[in-house]
Amino acid sequence: MLTFLLWVLLLVFCWPLALLALLLYPLVWLLMLPFRLVGIAVEGVFELLRAIILLPARVLGGRPATR
Repeated sequence: MLTFLLWVLLLVFCWPLALLALLLYPLVWLLMLPFRLVGIAVEGVFELLRAIILLPARVLGGRPATR
């Protein structure tokens, strides 16, 4: 709800900027999409490496990792 109120305030006080933001939002989202996908892939690789490194401890009866 707060986001909507801020949007309305921006529209009232500076409507050209609000319309520009409205038009540019989809383009910015499309430009950021590959970076999000790379971030998801890198996070997956790090989780895999963490699981591989901690596997011997888990096999030998170590406590399960807590976050």
